[in-house]
Amino acid sequence: MTAVDDRVELMADDRADHMAKAFEDLSVPEGLKAELIRGEIVMMAGPDWVNNSIVESVVDQIPRAAWHRLQTQDIAIPGEASEPQPDLVVYERGGFEGPGRLVPAPAVTMVVEVISKTSARRDYQDKRSVYAAGQIPAYLIIDPIAAKCVLLTEPKGAGEEADYWTERASEFGDPVTIEALDLTLETDEFHTLS
Repeated sequence: MTAVDDRVELMADDRADHMAKAFEDLSVPEGLKAELIRGEIVMMAGPDWVNNSIVESVVDQIPRAAWHRLQTQDIAIPGEASEPQPDLVVYERGGFEGPGRLVPAPAVTMVVEVISKTSARRDYQDKRSVYAAGQIPAYLIIDPIAAKCVLLTEPKGAGEEADYWTERASEFGDPVTIEALDLTLETDEFHTLS
């Protein structure tokens, strides 16, 4: 590595630190949600009724005695300039006990994103790579536009090249087996946006 390479790497680290600090200090207007995804601050409207209804159904099926099921919870992804806020974060009781604004990705067992008309690209592509880079064992994408669920498991790789090795898609109404939680998720109550 040369001195120029070292300086470029330090500049990138400084930018990432600066962006994380700016994000932490950001004042988000009521009714909006903000996330830091690969160094970019993304603001969007809060979730709608369909989104909340689906998340409620998922939460109701995950046993509280074994799992924390948190909404509006930011995650720290090691090695990434990302602090995503999934629709649902699931981690084992005792796996992390705060304090702070961020749950470390290594403590998280599953994240859930419910697709909206404006979040599809981010949820299917950007966050897929971010969550895989964080080595989160299961990423469940629930798509009320296409009336389907996509369960991604077995994360591999790092950075923007990270991805999930296994992808299983199912239609609303079909159960989704989530081995990481030892759970079969019923989807017949999920509503669509069509």
